[in-house]
Amino acid sequence: MPQIIILPHAEQCPEGAVIEAQVGETVLDAALRHGIEIEHACEKSCACTTCHVVIREGFDSLEESDELEDDMLDKAWGLEPQSRLSCQAVVADRDLVVEIPKYTINQVSEGH
Repeated sequence: MPQIIILPHAEQCPEGAVIEAQVGETVLDAALRHGIEIEHACEKSCACTTCHVVIREGFDSLEESDELEDDMLDKAWGLEPQSRLSCQAVVADRDLVVEIPKYTINQVSEGH
């Protein structure tokens, strides 16, 4: 079973974390299942960028992003070549190292 190493993030995961992921689930679903509350304002429908992450290791193991995801990523804060929407990045058979960016462009946080 692959692991996802979440790098420390001041709000969502201050200590960082190492979590187990299932092949075929998204990075977002794995994180949520382990109590790491990555924002996802569009409820995982690839209609926003609040779940933007940067895949620091293991990027090549993910399927390529599609045109819709690429269009959304163009609007993400802090976009990098290894950026993905965590609701669309499906875990394969390799470990991943994931960084949650410091900011999102979300105007209203969930739960408010």
